[in-house]
Amino acid sequence: MAAEAKPAPLSKSVIFGTSGLGGILGWIVVHPFNTLAVRMNLSNMAAAAGTPQKSFFSFATEMIKSEGVASLYAGLGAGCLRQVFYATSRFGLFETSRDFLAKYRKTDFMQRLVLAGGAGGCAALISAPVELCLVRMSNDASVPVEKRRGYTSVIDAGMRIAKEEGLPAFYRGSQPFVMRAILVGATQVATYDQFKGIYKSYGVTGTVANSACAAFSAGLIYSIITMPFETAKNRMAFQTADATGKLPYTSTLQTIRSVAASGGPLTLWAGFVPYYGRCGGHTVAMFLFVEQLRDMYRKLT
Repeated sequence: MAAEAKPAPLSKSVIFGTSGLGGILGWIVVHPFNTLAVRMNLSNMAAAAGTPQKSFFSFATEMIKSEGVASLYAGLGAGCLRQVFYATSRFGLFETSRDFLAKYRKTDFMQRLVLAGGAGGCAALISAPVELCLVRMSNDASVPVEKRRGYTSVIDAGMRIAKEEGLPAFYRGSQPFVMRAILVGATQVATYDQFKGIYKSYGVTGTVANSACAAFSAGLIYSIITMPFETAKNRMAFQTADATGKLPYTSTLQTIRSVAASGGPLTLWAGFVPYYGRCGGHTVAMFLFVEQLRDMYRKLT
């Protein structure tokens, strides 16, 4: 029996382009989960100590009743623009560095982990300014009217932040964002490949079914691991200085310790259900979109 032909290698422009477009299409699918995750996570900042957390469904229902379904898509432009930088650089850098290294030696599991983590960290630094705009726009409607920033678009948010707070403000929360991205890159690649083999051994062999099950399972693992860093990123990105100009959160570990001390350790995982919906859902949708886009490109060329 003849060996199955390997797909023709893709150019770097196609690798980066399909990674970014797949990330954008996947984000459109899961953006409401991101909005709910950010809102639930940040709602604990204003909640009184000991106040029980609302469930995902009750929180979502109240938000839709008070603000409308359109509120779930607040900050969609920033989210899509983030994917232009984040998904494009993250997956593009990983695949090109992996293929470059493969020219000189066979890449093993640990090398792929290091490459994926490094690509995730670089992508986070590149997309940090847009991430800040996304967090602020997603949560702006939840604060009192007099404290709302009232951004009309991601461009308006970016220009106002630069003018009112200075360029360094774009990197508030970038430290936990970078750390989270490194962990996501490493855990996602490792667990995704592992789960694909596990599900295949149980008879889940179809490309779509196998990839979807593996991606949701991988999303669960890295959601649990990275949620505290997501909480720290959101708090640092949305914080405001007090009357003396001092910010309450100054570093990743200090933020995590402060949140855990004031609201209990489980506060670090507030909004986990929509966060997992975003992580697992985006992983599935993005991988499927990327593969379909590349298959379409090969057929057309």
